[in-house]
Amino acid sequence: MDKSKIWLRRLGQALVLALVVVGLTAAFSNVRPISEQYDEKGNLLGNYLAGRFARGQRDTSTAADYYGKALSEDPKNAVILEQAFLLEIAAADWPRAISLAKDLVDREPNNRLARFMLGMRAFKDGEHADAKTHLAAADKEPISDLTRLLARAWIELAQGQSDNAFKTLDNSTMADWTLHHRRYHKALIADIAGQPEIAGRAYAKAFEKNPRAGRLAIAYASHAAHKGDLNLARQVLSTHLERVPRSSRAATLLKRLDAGETPELIVVDPADGIAEVFYGIGDALAGEEGFEIATIYLQMALYLATDFTLAQVSLGEIYQSGGKHELAIKAYDAVPEGSQPWLESQIKKAFSLNSLERVDDAKTILDALADKAKDDTRPLDALGDILRVHKRCEEALPYYDRAIELVKDAKKQHAALYFSRGICHERSDQWQDAEIDFKKSLELDPAQPSVLNYLGYTWIDKGLNLNEAMDLIRKAVKLDPNAGYIVDSLGWAHYRLGNFPEAVEHLERATELSPDDSVINDHLGDAYWRVGRRLEARYQWSQALTLEPEPEEEIKIKKKIANGLAEQRQIKAQASVPDAKKDN
Repeated sequence: MDKSKIWLRRLGQALVLALVVVGLTAAFSNVRPISEQYDEKGNLLGNYLAGRFARGQRDTSTAADYYGKALSEDPKNAVILEQAFLLEIAAADWPRAISLAKDLVDREPNNRLARFMLGMRAFKDGEHADAKTHLAAADKEPISDLTRLLARAWIELAQGQSDNAFKTLDNSTMADWTLHHRRYHKALIADIAGQPEIAGRAYAKAFEKNPRAGRLAIAYASHAAHKGDLNLARQVLSTHLERVPRSSRAATLLKRLDAGETPELIVVDPADGIAEVFYGIGDALAGEEGFEIATIYLQMALYLATDFTLAQVSLGEIYQSGGKHELAIKAYDAVPEGSQPWLESQIKKAFSLNSLERVDDAKTILDALADKAKDDTRPLDALGDILRVHKRCEEALPYYDRAIELVKDAKKQHAALYFSRGICHERSDQWQDAEIDFKKSLELDPAQPSVLNYLGYTWIDKGLNLNEAMDLIRKAVKLDPNAGYIVDSLGWAHYRLGNFPEAVEHLERATELSPDDSVINDHLGDAYWRVGRRLEARYQWSQALTLEPEPEEEIKIKKKIANGLAEQRQIKAQASVPDAKKDN
């Protein structure tokens, strides 16, 4: 296990142990059950369990409320104290979090996050020496060690000791994986300290090793533009976009440079710098499914820099990925209009509204965004996607059309847009237009498993370009061998061509990869029937029925269970269409 997550696991184990102890006490003692003991005090166990459940549901506000009630009944309980403290940070109740951090440090002097909280409070109060003392007292652990190191360097800059800050970052014996973070923050510190040459070298080394890092690319380009090297700034952003074509923030900055704007440095003072520490690590932890610790780090970033809009967006993304769409919407609404991430945050808000089945509300927001940002494809693309997912393809097509009209020079990042429109064309019985879009998408980006699969599968289903279709599907499987739906396409292609034993082989593999997919189970049942394994076929069809197939498919499956399959004629390629180009 990653050492950086061991302490979180230990917290969970402590909770489980506490519950076991409570349960054993109630089960094997002669006293009243625990819940009865605390009824007159507000039901400690009930509040504790309710808080634990809310925490498991990622409802931090409700969890904090229940843990607070439990703590008021048992203020010396270390487990409840720590959980209450963590949840108050996650809920951004800073007076309460600071008060609990003090209590926690009295009981656990080396508690990492409590020390970080008190250290950041001291920093905001201008008590730099105390801030360093709190950081130094925090217990050791890889992620905490990195946080402490980077924050210390920024505090040294705040004390007017830039040389010491550089030494702190350069002389560290930490693992190599921290080098990227140390170089990045050295560059940020050097810029503020008025040493652009040191900054430039640090940026160059960090970017050479990790050109995919979006925040680094933005910072490096902003640094280059700020010192007047616009060619370097454009080169950095172009290199990043070659590797991350859909990096909207880099694309936006490139447009600003082309329009003659000179962007500000992304960090302008030590407070912003320490906020960047918590933001960077929190955002990275969110990608590693560290929901709770990522939330805490991002809230700490916002504590240090209340106008840190990217941290606010990342907080919304965490809630959104965890299915907490009401909290996500609240986070996105906190991003001020006019800020660089505002448009992006509103699009994400629309997707959360969609997830709450508020499709028309999402549509209203995106229509307004499209009118406001007339040269931006993102609101149109997002609205098309939402309508397409809800099978409203005829409504979606005009939005995709408008988005593609805005694309003057189609590149790799536009491939998904053509694919999405192609799906809507295909589902609206406009096959020739769909085929044009799929081919354009593959022209822009040939290594898209989903597009290869969709076009190849549809050709097979229509009896067109069979050899080329099989090549596309095989390529898709090679690119994404663990995608059940793609392996299913290969099996179903064999089935449609009458290669039933091969179909069974691939479809069995597909069901292993995606056992809960109704379509794949149905396909395997068909293949079993064709090779004479009829009992297994009916079992597989019955399994498909339990997986909520579409209503029209449910009717077909029930008929197959009752009557089996009729004889099937093998597909033959249409002699009049040997090459798909003739369709165009």
